[in-house]
Amino acid sequence: MSIHIAAKNGEIAPVVLMPGDPLRAKFIADKMMKDVKLVSSTRNIFFFTGNYNGTRLSIGASGMGCPSIGIYSHELYADYDVQCIIRIGTCGGYLESLNLYDLINADTAYSESTFAQLACNYPEDHFKQQGNAYDIINSTAKKLDIPILNGPIHSGDAFYRVEKSLPKIATDNKCLAAEMEAFALFANAKLFKKSAACLLTVSDIIPSKKQISADQREKSLDVMAKLALESVIEIDRSL
Repeated sequence: MSIHIAAKNGEIAPVVLMPGDPLRAKFIADKMMKDVKLVSSTRNIFFFTGNYNGTRLSIGASGMGCPSIGIYSHELYADYDVQCIIRIGTCGGYLESLNLYDLINADTAYSESTFAQLACNYPEDHFKQQGNAYDIINSTAKKLDIPILNGPIHSGDAFYRVEKSLPKIATDNKCLAAEMEAFALFANAKLFKKSAACLLTVSDIIPSKKQISADQREKSLDVMAKLALESVIEIDRSL
């Protein structure tokens, strides 16, 4: 057990999928995995372990923001010897050329956050994906004929901003979309020399204000979930 995860030693698999929402984790575990066991429910952050097409994996929520995923990814890497975490989440598109439900495999996360400096002693304002998960997601998407975009994203600390223009760090670095967690995940993965990737579904287009509903965010992201699960099979084989 760690401070924030109640699973026993061995109950968390080497590869973990990490949506932000605990109910999204439960939905994917119930609908797409087999032989599922709830291994932690501390603070109602659910972690499940089961299998997908014969590959053992875990899925658990990160909560929202760098501090939250920073805690859970740190404990998974340090206390449960997790080798790879794939964030599967939603994002707000910065470009009107994006469409709702587009998939983005983030190659770099930029942020104004101080998380990496305080938690890892890293002064950088960006981190690349870590390990081989990013490449395996791309190759799996090609094999499954699932369209996917690659590029940088912006991990913001503030969801609601007084300033309505796009953040300077995002425009300067041509970020495709905004989310709130990948920067901390990539920093922790670098610190522990582990693997991390971030697969996102575009849930809203910020300039046009198009968006999917809260219920759809929880239950209508099957393509992203299938791509992540199929990718886990190859990632697990590579460990």
